[in-house]
Amino acid sequence: MKRHQRSALGDRIRAVKDPAERQALLREAKTLKGEISRLEEKLVTTEEDLLNLALHLPNDTHPDVPIGPEDAGVVLSTHGPSPIPPSPQRDHTEVGRTLGLFDFESAAVATGSSWYYLLGEAALLENALTNYAISIAFKHGFKFVMTPDIVREDIALRCGFQPRDQQSDNPASQTYFIANSHPQLVLSGTAEIPLGGMLANKIFAENVLPARVVGLGRAFRAEAGSRGTDTRGLYRVHQFTKVELFAVCEQDASEGLMEEFRRVQTEIFVGLQIPFRVVDMPTEELGASAFRKYDMEAWMPGRGRWGEISSTSNCTDYQARRLHIRYRRAQPTEASNDSLVGQSSPSALAFAHTLNGTAAAIPRLILALVENGARFDQGGKAVGLDLPSVLKPYWLGPPSNIIRWI
Repeated sequence: MKRHQRSALGDRIRAVKDPAERQALLREAKTLKGEISRLEEKLVTTEEDLLNLALHLPNDTHPDVPIGPEDAGVVLSTHGPSPIPPSPQRDHTEVGRTLGLFDFESAAVATGSSWYYLLGEAALLENALTNYAISIAFKHGFKFVMTPDIVREDIALRCGFQPRDQQSDNPASQTYFIANSHPQLVLSGTAEIPLGGMLANKIFAENVLPARVVGLGRAFRAEAGSRGTDTRGLYRVHQFTKVELFAVCEQDASEGLMEEFRRVQTEIFVGLQIPFRVVDMPTEELGASAFRKYDMEAWMPGRGRWGEISSTSNCTDYQARRLHIRYRRAQPTEASNDSLVGQSSPSALAFAHTLNGTAAAIPRLILALVENGARFDQGGKAVGLDLPSVLKPYWLGPPSNIIRWI
């Protein structure tokens, strides 16, 4: 309305002949210009506020997802050996100290709580687990990518990564921010984020989909406010190595591809010979981006409970819309029958679907392997560690007197 008034006023100024009337119209135009300027500033702010609100809206939910909190999850399958009885003797922090695998005390001095040093066999175990998981991904057609560990905050938000610590009385961002960076940079919370950023603004030909990548990066989580057993040892830490599966596919292919991700992850963890289960996660555990999410939980006898070691999520077009990841549908060359003539066809360009899944979150896999594989002498002292033989080809160090391959 105001812009229309300005345009009409301009026409009147150009048409008027009387100098006094012209001056009056110029004063009116000046006042109107100021009003429009203030309204345009308000419009920009309002549009930014609306966009921020829209970006915080979560994805839709698959109709089969259980409704409720974490304990409403449904166990879909169990794998591996039978869980051994819980025992504080198997706590990975104590076993690790005895075998010289971890140093939490020096890390607390050097960096702070929830940081760690992996020593000797534990450091070699990280490398073996990383390469083992990547090798399984290769078998299933994933292309290897080394990702940057720093991303623009905008990319993280577009991926739906807005982790909040719900155990804190004052929930705060779980992201590490890089000070004085413009645009704002953050430490990546998962390789999913730079992998999504790598594909932003891309248009794929339908015949090259699905596009599968496996990324290796460091994940950084502030985890502010968390307390209790979850912060003990390696279970919840601020930095860890993570092998991440990521894929872009057509809109009608994501549910099938999610099951493929599940099979890849199951193959990885079955090879590690640890008890684990697959859980269909309920609505309150999906996060912003997931349409459906499976968690893989390993039995951790030292902790005396199941603990998440992996997840896989079908994000449908939630991330693709925000990152502008699209694909060009193949166009039919001619109508297959007369009934199609005159019908409207889908747009040639469509938003893709994205999926992500953890192939290996290294500290939690080390935790599970140590607590399930520790060997003890008759006095109850940890003397060694049984590790699955699938890792032996990826073991770079010399023979160890505490490792036994099974």
